[in-house]
Amino acid sequence: MSSHASYEFSNPVVRWIDSRLPVFSLMKAQAMDFPTPRNLNYWWTFGGIAATMLVIQLITGIVLVMHFTPHVDLAFDSVEKIMRDVNYGWLLRWLHANGAAFFFLAVYIHIFRGLYYGSYKAPREILWMIGVIILIAMMATAFMGYVLPWGQMSYWAAVVITNLFSAIPVVGETIVQWLWGGFSVDNPTLQRFFSLHYLLPFVLAALVFLHIWALHVPGNNNPDGIDVKSEQDTLPFHPYYTMKDLFAILVFLLVYLAFVFYSPWYMGHAINFVKANPLVTPAHIVPEWYFLPQYAMLRAVPDKLGGVIVMFASLIILFFLPWLDRSKVRSLRYRPVTRIFFWLFAITCVVLGIAGAQPAEGVWLLVARIATIYYFAYFLVILPLLGKLEKPKPMPASITEAVMQKH
Repeated sequence: MSSHASYEFSNPVVRWIDSRLPVFSLMKAQAMDFPTPRNLNYWWTFGGIAATMLVIQLITGIVLVMHFTPHVDLAFDSVEKIMRDVNYGWLLRWLHANGAAFFFLAVYIHIFRGLYYGSYKAPREILWMIGVIILIAMMATAFMGYVLPWGQMSYWAAVVITNLFSAIPVVGETIVQWLWGGFSVDNPTLQRFFSLHYLLPFVLAALVFLHIWALHVPGNNNPDGIDVKSEQDTLPFHPYYTMKDLFAILVFLLVYLAFVFYSPWYMGHAINFVKANPLVTPAHIVPEWYFLPQYAMLRAVPDKLGGVIVMFASLIILFFLPWLDRSKVRSLRYRPVTRIFFWLFAITCVVLGIAGAQPAEGVWLLVARIATIYYFAYFLVILPLLGKLEKPKPMPASITEAVMQKH
């Protein structure tokens, strides 16, 4: 017999439903009374912000596909029709297009918070790995969505990125032809990408559910990286963190909506207002900003296959981070030497993004190569060595002690 019914709800209808399907008990236990470390700061709100952005993307995407036509002769015009003739179509499109950028922004901050505070360490390895899968699925979804408007940059981004798979020995050409649905980027390609772009967000939602489930098993990490020792170390999630998350979400949405209403194409490319033309290659093909670090790594390697391997390895290496960093201390608050290298790593990622937006020549090519080397050195050399050699600062005995010392 299930032991879920430990709550007595005053409403008889709720009590009747919960005795047969314990959704209300589950919500109260996992979304309201869930014990959460009392010292979480605002960096922890970006998980909720990212979840909010995913919901916005799902809702706007579902409505947009009602008016979109996945055909190379009609896709570009159907997007223009959405903008001009569909009621509030312009708003839906800009919410969706800018929402992708702000979704990635929230997720990247969420990841860097995890790197800084050691949220990938035991017992949260599975939680971290699911997060990496979510990132990869996001990238695939965003790339396919970027192709759908069938503008010049959309078309040529599809040509360049899908052609990368041809560098894979033996099966590369077969993979490319399967992605294209033929021997060039054409209507079958657009229809494949449309189908997958519509499907993958629901896969993302399922992965986010698993991510939250995996979080609720060991519980939240915290800025001090200390395990919960007693009930004094925790607070119920509601109302303390629901209110804190809600405030952060509203502030984030204000910034997001400022772009939507006042500068909706700031992060886009003007050339994408031109219909795709396979006979005219743009002078400089640039992906969206959230792909730029990987794009810089791809171009930093002279060999095509080598560039592809480096690009995918930059994501795959994140899976192994819990075992590359062998330090017993989670938070970089108590690892001053590692903290210096972490901030150099963060700067490196920004530099890679800037280099990815520039032509692959001259000083920018050199900068991208140096930054790529440091990116991998941080994971493969610096963290393993510092995990053994660095002497951490003394840590508080408990979260409560850390909070009381701070105040």
